[in-house]
Amino acid sequence: MFELMVETHFNAAHKLRNYKGKCEKLHGHNWKIAVFLKGTKLNKTGMIMDFGQIKEEIKKITKKLDHAYLNTTSPFNKINPTSENIAQYIFKKMNSLIKKQQCEVSKVTVWETEKNCATYSRED
Repeated sequence: MFELMVETHFNAAHKLRNYKGKCEKLHGHNWKIAVFLKGTKLNKTGMIMDFGQIKEEIKKITKKLDHAYLNTTSPFNKINPTSENIAQYIFKKMNSLIKKQQCEVSKVTVWETEKNCATYSRED
């Protein structure tokens, strides 16, 4: 099994619904994202997927989130824009974008601060 990881980031604001504390107020984060892909077969170049292609696919997802107010951005206008929900959203979107590749997303980790993160992984 091979595993790749690509890191990126986006900046966005949000506030947490149904939460008592300072995060119920509007605030922003410099979100750091790590997308992990796994595969068993290499292509003729010896890769499971090109890093540049992975970055382009992630950019398609984060472009919508970057410098946005997440509470008004689908699907976070309906679900709370928590790190957990953001990780799951990126995981599902990324898997749908790479479905024709010889790999799949195994997990996505989202840091909202340098020391706090949430990970969503494939259900087995």
